[in-house]
Amino acid sequence: MATGTALCPEEREIISRELARDENVSTRYLGRLLGRDHSGIAKEIARNGGRAAYRATAAQERCDAMRARPKTRKLESSARLHDAVNDGLAQKWSPRQIAERLERDHPDDPELRVSHETIYECLYLQARGELRTQLKLALRSGRTRRVSHSRTSQAKGKIIGMVNISDRPKEADDRAVPGFWEGDLIIGKGGKSQIATLVERRTRFTILVRIPYDRTADRVALLLAKKMQTLPEILKNSITWDQGKEMARHADFTMKTGMPVYFCDPHSPWQRGSNENTNGLLRQYFPKGTDLSLHTQAELDRVAEELNGRPRETLGWKKPIEALAELLSEGPVDMIA
Repeated sequence: MATGTALCPEEREIISRELARDENVSTRYLGRLLGRDHSGIAKEIARNGGRAAYRATAAQERCDAMRARPKTRKLESSARLHDAVNDGLAQKWSPRQIAERLERDHPDDPELRVSHETIYECLYLQARGELRTQLKLALRSGRTRRVSHSRTSQAKGKIIGMVNISDRPKEADDRAVPGFWEGDLIIGKGGKSQIATLVERRTRFTILVRIPYDRTADRVALLLAKKMQTLPEILKNSITWDQGKEMARHADFTMKTGMPVYFCDPHSPWQRGSNENTNGLLRQYFPKGTDLSLHTQAELDRVAEELNGRPRETLGWKKPIEALAELLSEGPVDMIA
């Protein structure tokens, strides 16, 4: 159902025609007919003279006039609201915190009511020249451009043959069965270097894979498969990845390793919680903004060895290397280093 976009002339013609046919036609019926929310249809009719007076041409002309008319933003027209928002920003509050706190502190004062989206909009529109530096100080994220929640998934596109995490075997959820891995890439300076990180869900055992040159899907599938082929069968159940295009050749990886790949929902990093936590720890060794291509595979193996030698509270203070050793009665664990 369409939301968040203005009605087009054709849709207004349909509303006008249906009202002329039956003035008491329900807005729910009109909403279903147009694929729109019925409340939006009701507002459209009310703001254009009501059921008896609604005309498509007049409604469209009014819409065009309103769109062209410059509007003074509330943060610009109200000095009290402007100062209140500035006070919150000075305390390093987020726009959401400011908006919610104003409503809580001034429930009966509509002048001091603003949405966090309005605050963001004003800040980002003013992010020009010297104001850009001020904005970096005002917003905790330090960004001077808003990132759309849908941008990432749109940029990556649909991965052919992608199997969702909801289809992953249920035994992976409680971590009782070994061999279910979570994977991702950490990215270096300018997005030009990368390291693949893999964490086994039950033992938190970490493997790092050097991905030189670029992160094309062919290269990532080949290098991951080469590393994971060294695993004993008990550790080769599956990998869970985000919807990054670097894993577009997941079928090739599965063919070489026998390990299916499951993909997380968009914007759901908690579905790879162990991997996300490990990636945070890895930034101690590979700070953001550095060139990751400078590190050899031997260096990555040493970092992984150090992580796997850290006692973990979630493992009852055992080390991942010790937890893994309990699973491998047939031989030493250095076979997958």
